[in-house]
Amino acid sequence: MIEDLKKDASERMKKSVSSLREELSRMRTGRANTSLLEPIKVDYYGAPTPINQVANVAVEDARTLAVTPWEKDMVPKVEKAIMSANLGLSPVTAGSVIRVPLPPLTEERRRDMIRLAKGEAENARVAIRNIRRDILSDVKELLKEKEITEDDDRKAQEEIQKVTDKFVGEVDAVVAEKEKELLEV
Repeated sequence: MIEDLKKDASERMKKSVSSLREELSRMRTGRANTSLLEPIKVDYYGAPTPINQVANVAVEDARTLAVTPWEKDMVPKVEKAIMSANLGLSPVTAGSVIRVPLPPLTEERRRDMIRLAKGEAENARVAIRNIRRDILSDVKELLKEKEITEDDDRKAQEEIQKVTDKFVGEVDAVVAEKEKELLEV
């Protein structure tokens, strides 16, 4: 019973860490990355559609993304969606290909992005602690129902704390890696 709770906690905490990784991958560094445009939605015949479902997004070189819409009449709509996404990008259209040059990051912008990354990491830590709290309340409920002993309760608390510490450590490692990546010039 306690093993099931521990496994559940571990699964949920793993999801929090992978969510943080995904969120940080969207954060722009000095290099071009197709995940930068993933959150953008394009008006496709009246329906907001992810950009990767209406166009091919590719890395052209280290600082340029190439977006090729599958339909020629979608070029202005895709360009407008990129401009209105508030990513600080200025797309350049050349026929049916939209090139998105990524401006180099200033030192101040890098510091801001590190601050944002640390904020996201703190959100992940809070989520992990909330999961720990939920699991520990389930353990207390089992103790109250006399399904486990006080020794089992204490042991479960220690084990769940170890799992929590492991995943908080993973969050710290992920954010440290992103910080190093952002500071690279």
